[in-house]
Amino acid sequence: MSNKPNAAITGTLLFNRRGGGARLIGGDDKLIAWVQETSTALPGDTVECKRIGGDRARVTRVITRAHNTFVGTFQRVKGNAFLIPDDPRIPFNFLIRTGGPSLQRPPRAGDKIVLKMEPWTNINVSPAGQIVELLGAATDNGVDMLSVIRAYNLDIEFSAAVMREAESFPDKIPAAEIAKREDCRNQFVTTIDPDDAKDHDDAICVEKTRDGWRLSVHIADVAHYVRPGTALDREARKRGNSTYLADRCIPMLPLRLSADLCSLRAGVERLAHTAFIEFTSVGKIKRVRFAKTVICVHSRLTYKQAMALLRGEKVQGFVPEVGEAVRTAWQLASMLRKHRFAAGSLDLDFPEVKVFLDADGRADRIERIESDESHQLIEEFMLAANEAVAHAIKNRPAPCIYRIHEKPDPTRLEEFRQFAAVQGLRVSDLKQRKEVQRMLAALRGRPDEHRIKIEFLKSLRRATYSPDAVGHYGLSKADYLHFTSPIRRYADLVAHRVLAGERSGGRKEFADISEHLSTTERNSSDAERDSVRLKKMEYFQRQLDARDPRTFRAIITDAKPHGLLIEIPEVDTVGFIPVSLLPNGPYALDSARSRLVNRRTNFAYKTSDILQVHVCRVDAEQREIEFTLSK
Repeated sequence: MSNKPNAAITGTLLFNRRGGGARLIGGDDKLIAWVQETSTALPGDTVECKRIGGDRARVTRVITRAHNTFVGTFQRVKGNAFLIPDDPRIPFNFLIRTGGPSLQRPPRAGDKIVLKMEPWTNINVSPAGQIVELLGAATDNGVDMLSVIRAYNLDIEFSAAVMREAESFPDKIPAAEIAKREDCRNQFVTTIDPDDAKDHDDAICVEKTRDGWRLSVHIADVAHYVRPGTALDREARKRGNSTYLADRCIPMLPLRLSADLCSLRAGVERLAHTAFIEFTSVGKIKRVRFAKTVICVHSRLTYKQAMALLRGEKVQGFVPEVGEAVRTAWQLASMLRKHRFAAGSLDLDFPEVKVFLDADGRADRIERIESDESHQLIEEFMLAANEAVAHAIKNRPAPCIYRIHEKPDPTRLEEFRQFAAVQGLRVSDLKQRKEVQRMLAALRGRPDEHRIKIEFLKSLRRATYSPDAVGHYGLSKADYLHFTSPIRRYADLVAHRVLAGERSGGRKEFADISEHLSTTERNSSDAERDSVRLKKMEYFQRQLDARDPRTFRAIITDAKPHGLLIEIPEVDTVGFIPVSLLPNGPYALDSARSRLVNRRTNFAYKTSDILQVHVCRVDAEQREIEFTLSK
């Protein structure tokens, strides 16, 4: 691409969630367009830009719209009806035209609606459209999640043709199919999943051998049921992946497959595609093979149960052999984990913060779920299987879809290094992997660990799918793909077919699929994040309604003239303390040192200070939560 000031550059606009501008993603160009320079472009649109100096660009033409429907709140202003978009990245309100489909009732102020936008090319005229769906009052139960579903164009139903195919399979595996497979039904096979897991892609068996270990990673043989070119395959490919919202799973495959025939449930015979990996006594791979198998899971464990067994506790309902199997598995997994980090893998994991809902679907509690040994056990075995399959396929002529994580841009790393220095974190050359590992280790236990780690992740490229096996930077692996979750990811299904010798496409087709899957994954990730954010806001609003706000430990992340930005690690929530709520004011901003200073006493609130806070206001429209200091 040309770097000349007047050269046209094509790319996709990714808007800042806090407003102010957008970054152009296209080829090697990463340009910034301030909001006044984005013309009629909206988030995700493919646009043509012109460079206007340095890293600045101006949008000259919208080539393709990412969306033509938008979700938001209905409001009337001076006799005109408007949609106030839910997406904070959209810097415009939409004028609502009369007409459109008939609705069950006239919309009222505060209703959530879906609008279909008319063609819009003049920045001096407001974007406009017609209401195509009335979702209900914003406060109605379930409307928040329905708004997310519509905003991200998620399909919650399957077509009749897809459902017919899914229902056509017999409950019992035919004897002729079992006869063609390696019989692993006598293996002591275990699954370990979250408490509320609906589908079970993977199961494991670890056995000690005379000179090492034998790991069997059994993965649901979805490819047996979902054949290329079928209605099921076309639908799975279109969806790309399952989406896990705060209140539901929107599956890639109908429940008949995802929660039944393909799910590796305890005590039921199931078809699997298995990676058999043999290790030496010190955890080095010495032999790998793959086979189509039939298995029967002996025990279904939750992570909490597995962790209890690892601690040597008795868990009701399980025979002693289950505990022995889990502890044996951890002996191998802990060695693999040690080898992985010694080889340069980066510890980029975060604890999961899960919102639990009551019987009415409202946010009831928030729980921080640490990545303990029970999670790490499964993670290491899945990584081992994914790498083994990638290595095997890479040495074949057939193309495939790989999971890649390209090396970071040195400029972005330097920007992060400067940010870290301001936070008092001494970092040298982050192009050296050992220095990145040292920096991540130094962060462990710091109050601002989560915030700084997030900033580091922003400096890295996003993991994507590609027909080229260029490696995975974060995991420090030359060969890597996704194989272990074919129930919920189409890329894994493709890997199963290629591994089995079923050539299901050429490189050009796989390149197109890879781009599509990277897009659907990002869409689902954004939808999941928004759904959780809404439920967290509901959780805090319920505390206000009950007049019983809970006190949280918060860390100051930045100081502004109008208040303090804070983060609450326990519930992975960001918020704001208005300067008007700080005691004994007035305060002035010391921007050079990122702090608010009391003009009378010289007391300062500064970045990384720890505070005790409770919620005082929830702004659902702006998606902001305000806090005040607890006494």
